[in-house]
Amino acid sequence: MSEAIEVQLKKGVLGLCVLALLSRGDSYAYEIASRMADAVDMGEGTIYPLMRRMQSEGLVATYLEESPSGPPRKYYRITEIGRDRLAAQVAEWRAFVTAVEGLIESPAPAATPVAQEGEQVHDA
Repeated sequence: MSEAIEVQLKKGVLGLCVLALLSRGDSYAYEIASRMADAVDMGEGTIYPLMRRMQSEGLVATYLEESPSGPPRKYYRITEIGRDRLAAQVAEWRAFVTAVEGLIESPAPAATPVAQEGEQVHDA
């Protein structure tokens, strides 16, 4: 797969993946980034702007929790708006995957004869 296509595909599903992770439990940005890096090879620097955007859209909310190894951590939790968006995106993703799979798995159509200008095409 070309690198440009791969990057665009990843960018398109990062929000969906983050919402899916947060639907299973609250988490902090570094932990989300680590899980995303393992799953879809996403760079750590990508998560912070994404989390800010998701917070500004009301998809996630934050709270601070004390950390045993340093300053308090900012945790993210999915909101009701985020759950609604997740459900819609999952439905869209599944429809998209089904459509792509249909194209990939479909047998190639039979070649149709093409007439040159002035010729007639006859079925055998």
